[in-house]
Amino acid sequence: MAKDTVRYPDEVVEEIDALVEDGMFESKSEFYRFSAEYVLTLINDEHEVETFNFDEIKSELDITEQDHAKALGADGGTLFLDAVITVRKQGLRGNYEAAERFIDTHYDSTDQECIILEELLGTYREKSP
Repeated sequence: MAKDTVRYPDEVVEEIDALVEDGMFESKSEFYRFSAEYVLTLINDEHEVETFNFDEIKSELDITEQDHAKALGADGGTLFLDAVITVRKQGLRGNYEAAERFIDTHYDSTDQECIILEELLGTYREKSP
């Protein structure tokens, strides 16, 4: 196994120390290994995890698919893509109120995703006769 030295701000190290003290992670090394592997799984679908008990740690941390989508952001989250599909379907069918209800119940009006979905819906309204 390769060894690499990385410097972190004191505040970050203090937060990691607190997680280890609370027992969330066995050691700082476990935290760093898990964190690196987790980020790699977010940015590379083909990344094969090598960290021992990665899935166990992930389940103990209760990281959900929704958490993954938030970490990826609007351009990579599956939930946002599903929302785009829903708004598009409603817009194509002229069901503008249904699309608005969907957006309003799933997104805060100041969210970036909400703004994008409302713009998308607006394009279908403009096209209607």
